Amino acid sequence: MDCAACANRIRGAVERLPGVADVELAVMSEKLKLNLDETATSRETVEKTVRALGYGIGATGKMQASGGGCCPGGACHCHCDDDDDDDDDGHDHDHAAGHSHSHGHSHGSGPEDEGRAWYRTAKGRLVLLSGAVLALAWGVELFGPAGLGTWAFGLACLIGLVPVARAAGRALRMGQPFTIEGLMTIAAIGALLIGATQEAALVVFLFAVGEVLEGVAADRARDGIRALSALIPRSAMLEEGGTLREVPADSLTPGQIVLVRPGERVPADGEIVEGVSSLDESPVTGESIPQGRGPGDAVPAGAINTEAALRLRVSRAAADNTIARIVRMVEEAEAARAPTERFIDRFSRWYMPAVIAIAALVIVVPPLAFGEDWMRWIYRGLSILLIGCPCALVISVPASIASALSTGARRGLLMKGGAVVEATAHVRSVAFDKTGTLTLGRPEVTDVISLDGTPKDEALALAAAVEAGSTHPLARAVNEAAKAASLSVPSASAATVLPGRGVRAEVAGETLWLTSPLHALEAGALDTTGLAGAEALEAEGKTTVALFRAGRAIALIALRDEPRPDAAEAMRQLRALGIVPVVLTGDNPRTAAAIAGGLGIEYRARMLPEDKLAAIRDMSASGGVMMIGDGINDAPALKQATVGVAMGSGTDVALETADAAILRDRVCDVAAQIRLARAAMANVRQNVGLALGLKAVFLVTSVAGITGLWPAIMADTGATVLVTLNALRMLRYDPSRP
Repeated sequence: MDCAACANRIRGAVERLPGVADVELAVMSEKLKLNLDETATSRETVEKTVRALGYGIGATGKMQASGGGCCPGGACHCHCDDDDDDDDDGHDHDHAAGHSHSHGHSHGSGPEDEGRAWYRTAKGRLVLLSGAVLALAWGVELFGPAGLGTWAFGLACLIGLVPVARAAGRALRMGQPFTIEGLMTIAAIGALLIGATQEAALVVFLFAVGEVLEGVAADRARDGIRALSALIPRSAMLEEGGTLREVPADSLTPGQIVLVRPGERVPADGEIVEGVSSLDESPVTGESIPQGRGPGDAVPAGAINTEAALRLRVSRAAADNTIARIVRMVEEAEAARAPTERFIDRFSRWYMPAVIAIAALVIVVPPLAFGEDWMRWIYRGLSILLIGCPCALVISVPASIASALSTGARRGLLMKGGAVVEATAHVRSVAFDKTGTLTLGRPEVTDVISLDGTPKDEALALAAAVEAGSTHPLARAVNEAAKAASLSVPSASAATVLPGRGVRAEVAGETLWLTSPLHALEAGALDTTGLAGAEALEAEGKTTVALFRAGRAIALIALRDEPRPDAAEAMRQLRALGIVPVVLTGDNPRTAAAIAGGLGIEYRARMLPEDKLAAIRDMSASGGVMMIGDGINDAPALKQATVGVAMGSGTDVALETADAAILRDRVCDVAAQIRLARAAMANVRQNVGLALGLKAVFLVTSVAGITGLWPAIMADTGATVLVTLNALRMLRYDPSRP
């Protein structure tokens, strides 16, 4: 597919089938997804419907032998036939049937077409052929016998018009009479009938040129997704039984050990088990500075090992690795269309019939009512038909959004669709979680204060036992402190997370809690003296937790987590954008004040997940709210916010719940994401203005007789080219620049 008009045509035809629901179709990722009730419509009927419009369809991934066997996962892949049924363009039409309920297809260029020169496509060959015949016709007109040039121009017109007319006929048979190809066919045939053969031939040629340019632009926009997919190496060195052997990277499974040598890309998400090296993660996160990594550190697929050999334990299968998830998010994002795009789609549905009605009135009213010349007004009516082609208008929004999504993905800024881009552009306030978002998420234990005479090392060991199963940054800090002190940590059982408060577990036959001092006070375990000690630690900007058993406090443990180096600059950039930043944290007010005060922003402390939810609702009253978080307890607030953004190092739950993600863990990227969204929506407004403005100007000049057929198609093709080129500017946009 080259533009949104292709997508609308397929979507409209498939939606008409009984038993078909939830149709999602993305131009850039070339995928069609739908839910199918096979008791009402078979899979073969869906495939025939797509083929009837001039598109091929087949299994995603490896093509199965024709014969209809089920393909893995039930997904299908299809190849765009460039509105031409010829099979000599490198497209394979044999396919495997998909499965019944989540029936996925993709169409567009298959693997054979990636990087294919425009002149080797069916549309490219058509342009070259019709252009050559058109040039020959002009030669005949200038140097040949009188009258022969007219026939030559007629031949040039028909050569270019045949595939367009076939596409219009296919759409008409599928119940879609108002198509761009239909308007072009009527206008070209009408021009031939009134003797305007030169203009008819030129109109058809310019239309074909416009189609090729749209295809080139679409391929440029797809390059971002293709580049992401290409980051994963095809093979990996698998270690088994002390020997190494080369295997396909997509065959790796969690738990296997692979060797990554210097200069090689990491073949899968994993954890380093041996070796220390610097990794260039810029292909994945956009972070240009290589990061030092050692045993226990997680590394993403696609990163480049720059220094020393590493042994890596695979943590995710190929389908779930970092790159695959990014590609999937970008592809799924396309299906989530922006409200502006949906409005343009609705607008175009009555726009084309209205254009045809206006053209008909222009043709018949002046001759019938005022005795004007029929030929003159037929000519002007045909010009209006060409001006009415909504190519530029239909592509104006999705082209800009797709370019913005691709730009963001390359820079570690993911947004799940046009609706998210549009919502982000209208954000007025940003709420930050503190730990792991505004701060580094690497707190360190600074104080252990015994309250009942228990030795500090024993108290720390008990705290580590309670936190053993938790992934919270504070829990990791406690466990790392116990490990650094070489403490013997007892085993724990029945661990339970107390959202917004702490954790509880059974250790050595008794229940222990590790919670906020306030919760310990409410539980009757902490007295006023202990609370005063906690407040003194908190006044120093430290997070304090209380370890206690039923009715008796054991110790206070203080931790400190420093703000991210770019946090202050990020707040400055947000304020420059007119955004109000605020911290929402479950931490105590004194620690929150120490962090927020240093950044010069507002804060709300001691917030449980439900409190964050309520705060987001309150903030929404004054405009769009973006919530930035990284933990499971942030998931409800991320969902409630106008736009929920997960930090890339956050939990899978946060990433799945959020509308967007920041992969580099840089707070400045929040402002960059807003700038990208605003630039995309500005680009959309420019495109819509270009499309409608040019059409309005040429509509007036055509009715007045100032311009004719070929300027009309130039207006349509020119607007499409301008809109596409303007959208492609987003591919070079750098949102990191304030």
